[in-house]
Amino acid sequence: MFVQEEKIFAGKVLRLHVCTMEGAEWLEEVSEDTTVEKLKERCLKHCVPGSLEDPKTVTHHKLIHATSEKVLTDTKTVLEENIQDRDVLLLVKKRAPTLLPKMADVVAEEKRKQEQKAPDKDAILKATANLPARSVDRTVTHHNMRDFQTELRKILVSLIEVAQKLLALNPDAVELFKKANAMLDEDEEDRVDEIALRQLTEMGFPESRAVKALRLNHMSVTQAMEWLIEHADDPSVDAPLPGQAPAEGPAEGAASSAEAAAGPSSEEGGEEAKDELTEIFKKIRRKREFRPDPRAVIALMEMGFDEKEVVDALRVNNNQQNAACEWLLGDRKPSPEDLDKGIDTNSPLFQAILENPVVQLGLTNPKTLLAFEDMLENPLNSTQWMNDPETGPVMLQISRIFQTLNRT
Repeated sequence: MFVQEEKIFAGKVLRLHVCTMEGAEWLEEVSEDTTVEKLKERCLKHCVPGSLEDPKTVTHHKLIHATSEKVLTDTKTVLEENIQDRDVLLLVKKRAPTLLPKMADVVAEEKRKQEQKAPDKDAILKATANLPARSVDRTVTHHNMRDFQTELRKILVSLIEVAQKLLALNPDAVELFKKANAMLDEDEEDRVDEIALRQLTEMGFPESRAVKALRLNHMSVTQAMEWLIEHADDPSVDAPLPGQAPAEGPAEGAASSAEAAAGPSSEEGGEEAKDELTEIFKKIRRKREFRPDPRAVIALMEMGFDEKEVVDALRVNNNQQNAACEWLLGDRKPSPEDLDKGIDTNSPLFQAILENPVVQLGLTNPKTLLAFEDMLENPLNSTQWMNDPETGPVMLQISRIFQTLNRT
């Protein structure tokens, strides 16, 4: 009996699971000595009939071992690629190679890049050689924002005076300002959290010392307790906070409140209302008095600065410790006296603001006056008043007028 030589020496037959990207699946039986290229031809015959008529079809496809994600080499055998029985292979079409750009296209692209390239210093000097020289004060640009804040404060000081005069003409001015004054009475900085104070006093801390600790630590019981423990042996622990007057006793407080509530009682109707309105204005101004951040005062005084200088620096820089330190070390401008000066009432800027209809209408609203007063004391509250439906339009018009005239 005659047996072919290849049958006698044939390797082990493997059953391989082959898949394509299109979803076709089948089993392919091959011997271990079959090359990957032959296996690929058999796979292409199975899934793409007639595909081998084009000799490039085989080279445009590749087999990938699914488990190892390895691309199989055409010249190697199944055994050399360490393919085992029941392994899964993936038949994938190769990506078309990227065509090299033509030389003409490369030259055109380089030319386009050169045209779009920013000019160098020599090119700029050559192009501007015939232009007249101008001196630009860069400090003006640098301080634009600060100048606006300084001018805005002057504008507010002058507008407050105008608003007070206009509102004083209102027959209901006293009642309006009583309500406004009541709103100002709700001062969070002077108010102490009673629950937090009770917790500290129940721990055995003196009430006055506990109040000081809470104010220094923004009403945080935990931080206040740590401060009290840390400063228990400090000789100045019971000293009043810098820039803050000692609290008046209950009897004095009640007496002053009663006097304020009683007001003038022996004057006639018109004079009585006028005097009462004047007293309310004075009270509003007193509440506008600056209150420095106690922690910032202590920190700056520890650097060697005098308390009065520190308070002035914090007032000028809106209680911002770092800015106050720079002010103390610098030329100290603007000065504290400049903060209470209003803008020149005959200036084009102030006249343009007063002629604006939105501003005119807003000045007859007591809430606008309150907003101006609050922004003088707490400039960081400007955003709150800008978003207010009643005062926001007024502030927006003031800002627009300032920016418009500042450009001209």
